[in-house]
Amino acid sequence: MTQLRISDAAALVGVSDDTVRRWIEAGRMAVNLDSSHRQVVDGAELARVAQEEAGTDRDALDVGAGRRSARNHFTGLVTRVLSDPVMSQVDLQCGPFRVVSLISTEAVRELGIEPGSVATAVVKATNVSIEARG
Repeated sequence: MTQLRISDAAALVGVSDDTVRRWIEAGRMAVNLDSSHRQVVDGAELARVAQEEAGTDRDALDVGAGRRSARNHFTGLVTRVLSDPVMSQVDLQCGPFRVVSLISTEAVRELGIEPGSVATAVVKATNVSIEARG
C-alpha cells in the first residue's frame, strides 16, 4: 500500500497542499501517520478522489468529452504556437503538464489556435509505457 505525504499527494494531482487537507477534513480520504509521525494519505484513496475531481472541472472545458473513442484527452491553455508554411508546434499547459502537438499550419488557422486559447489534446497511442516509482 503506497503512502504519500500531503505535499507529494498534492503535487501528483496538481492541487495545493491545502486542497488535500480540505479533502481530508471533508472525510473524502483518511490521513495516517508514517514512522516519522508525518501525515500521509493512501495512494489508492488519492487516486479515487483525483478521478472524481478530474471529471468535474475539466469536462466542462472539453466540448468533445464523451463523444470520442480516445480516452486520453487533456484540456489546457495554448501557451505557444511555432509555425512554418506547412507544420506547426502547439504547446498546451494542461494543469501541471506540458503537452506538445505537431499539426498542420492549415489546421492551426482553421481551428483558430493561438496563445491564450483553450484547446484539448486528444492522444490515441498504440503503446503507452509505464515507469514505476521505485
